[in-house]
Amino acid sequence: QVQLVESGGGLVQAGGSLRLSCAASGSTDIIRRMDWYRQAPEKQRAFVASIFRDRSTIITDSVKGRFTISRDDAKNTVYLQMNSLKPEDTALYFCTARRTLAGNVDYWGQGTQVTVSS
Repeated sequence: QVQLVESGGGLVQAGGSLRLSCAASGSTDIIRRMDWYRQAPEKQRAFVASIFRDRSTIITDSVKGRFTISRDDAKNTVYLQMNSLKPEDTALYFCTARRTLAGNVDYWGQGTQVTVSS
């Protein structure tokens, strides 16, 4: 089992920055991929970014150039650095982990709220 705990969300003005953290614990050696998803009010959950064991990354187009995903293996933590935030980035952000590269998400965190005011 793997446990994921997100932190770092909050209220920020448009143009500001936040860094989300996702601390993994438990059987972390089985994780092959970690992702960030977000869900805005009355919208479907949407993919934001992925990072793999080799540190390669995928960033969705809507945040490319503004968001960066990274990892600190010594701390079993994945980060989402969010710059130039926009009101449309307001959402509940979830961290996930997978045991495979392209299979279904196996583990979800509880989410951290990001609110961007205009």
